[in-house]
Amino acid sequence: MRPFNDSVIYFAVVDRFSNGNPSNDNGRNPEAYDASRSDWFKYWGGDLNGVVDKIDYIKELGCSALWLTPLFDQIDGLVDVEGRGMAGYHGYWAKDFKRLDEHLAGSPEDVRVFASSDTIFDRMVGEMHRRDMRLVLDIVCNHSSPAQRPDMGGRPVKGEIYDDGKLLTSYEDDKLGWYHRNGGVSDWGNKAQVEGGELCGLADFNESRIGYRTYIKDAIKLWLDKGVDALRVDTVKHMPFWFWQEFVSDMLFHKPDLFIFGEWFQGGCYDGLSVQFANKSGMGMLDFALQRALEDALARGAGAGFELVDNVFAMDPLFDDCRHLVTFLDNHDMPRFMSAGATPARLEMGLALILTCRGTPCVYYGTEQYLHNDTNGGGDPYNRPMMEKWDTGTPAFLLIKKLAAVRKENAAVQSGSHRVKYLSKDIYAYTRVYDGDSCLAAFNRGPAAEIALENVEFPDGVYRDVISGRQISVKGGRIESLLLARDTSLVLSYCAPAPAGSGLEISFLLNGFRTAYGQRVKVTGNCPELGNWDLSKAFPLEYINDNLWLGRLTLKESAGGAIAYKFIVERDGDGVLYENRPAHFRHLPGDGRMELQHRWS
Repeated sequence: MRPFNDSVIYFAVVDRFSNGNPSNDNGRNPEAYDASRSDWFKYWGGDLNGVVDKIDYIKELGCSALWLTPLFDQIDGLVDVEGRGMAGYHGYWAKDFKRLDEHLAGSPEDVRVFASSDTIFDRMVGEMHRRDMRLVLDIVCNHSSPAQRPDMGGRPVKGEIYDDGKLLTSYEDDKLGWYHRNGGVSDWGNKAQVEGGELCGLADFNESRIGYRTYIKDAIKLWLDKGVDALRVDTVKHMPFWFWQEFVSDMLFHKPDLFIFGEWFQGGCYDGLSVQFANKSGMGMLDFALQRALEDALARGAGAGFELVDNVFAMDPLFDDCRHLVTFLDNHDMPRFMSAGATPARLEMGLALILTCRGTPCVYYGTEQYLHNDTNGGGDPYNRPMMEKWDTGTPAFLLIKKLAAVRKENAAVQSGSHRVKYLSKDIYAYTRVYDGDSCLAAFNRGPAAEIALENVEFPDGVYRDVISGRQISVKGGRIESLLLARDTSLVLSYCAPAPAGSGLEISFLLNGFRTAYGQRVKVTGNCPELGNWDLSKAFPLEYINDNLWLGRLTLKESAGGAIAYKFIVERDGDGVLYENRPAHFRHLPGDGRMELQHRWS
């Protein structure tokens, strides 16, 4: 799996983003649509034509990946929620995983998305790929739909599943055994209940049935073949690890460069099971722990401030690859950052931090326009207002644009180690360092202050703050006097000259060896680029954290062939420690990029 950490993801709830085709608004059930946009539980008209209309806006923002809520055909009826009828406008109540929902289509024929190569979906993917943008499809494997209001015959309708229009099964008439019947979850500490029980009345799939697994995997592969570049996976904590390992393996076998990340709700470094999921499932994970720390520090004004944020980064070694975490300030399942109490300046500070820290940053639609609705605290569904404006000159828009460009070009931002240079409740400064590149980020949520920074990994010189444009001098690794105004951020970026030539770019990753001071991890092997087993010419990796060493190497002579290699640790005054195993063997492509990840043996 190739990480997306050179990208910024833009996440849009399709129905609430842009209405490019009013003719599809009513869908099959006009009762499910509200033209006044006053009923927050119904469709409001956003569709894929609207997405196509705004691709250039998203590209100008600096986002090179677009995550869309599920596009699958949704139930047509309404579900009773809080005394009102809710439609499947959000996309998480699928009935046919092999059809496009009619509310999103450009024409009635588009719903059979795999029967043609000229649908609105094909047009959208083509427009994105022409702009070097990647599509992230939101998928649901855990459940289908809750019970709808009874039909004309008084029959309850729950969990109907179709295969390109052909009814396969339903919760009420489940001859295939595709559904669990364990009731709702009453004990959230009971793993079996969480994985086998119903979430909010949603018909819960029985993943032990090979027929269901074949159906869902075949359906997602069809979307991948249509041009989907990455998957965001809903409700991963509600299915067992073995299912995800099988699912991810099949998806990566089908599309090896696919990036996959899951939603383990409220998961992160403080939840041991979610850490295990991130390390064992084969996919990345949304970083709820960092989101909570940023919300507490910047939106709610918690006294511990940036110490809460640094505590999360200090636990990065729990993950085999923290680059696979997806960072965010808010999303469709929680109040927006400003609804939680953030001022525009604090929102901008949070954006600057996720855009310069490890992982892949994700911007929720409208955040760049300060979009929020604080009704009932801004929780669901009020965290999903209609996109209102497309101003390319807001401070948040410009900040995202500038820092997305830094992330795209600076390897340290993408993959570097996190080195704290200053930490207090109100001020936080860190550098990111990798492969000759460096980035410095500094934040102040308190009164104006003047600080000095030591051991800044920049060559001597004068650097321009990417955000404000002011000049900062670095001499002997020191910034003598750095003035930080209240509620401001600063970002400096340095990129070393790129080596000449081309070839196969390989990143070697090693987990599971905790080095001590004076120890260095290297890769040695039977090719010229790895020293032909001469340890004095072995390729050195860089320390990222206590559980990750990483190195990026361009192979010219050996590209397209096979190599053998193994990891060693040089220990000052104590010789060399070898992996206790035979060499690794790999057949290499002739060009492109690949990652080779290993655990110390």
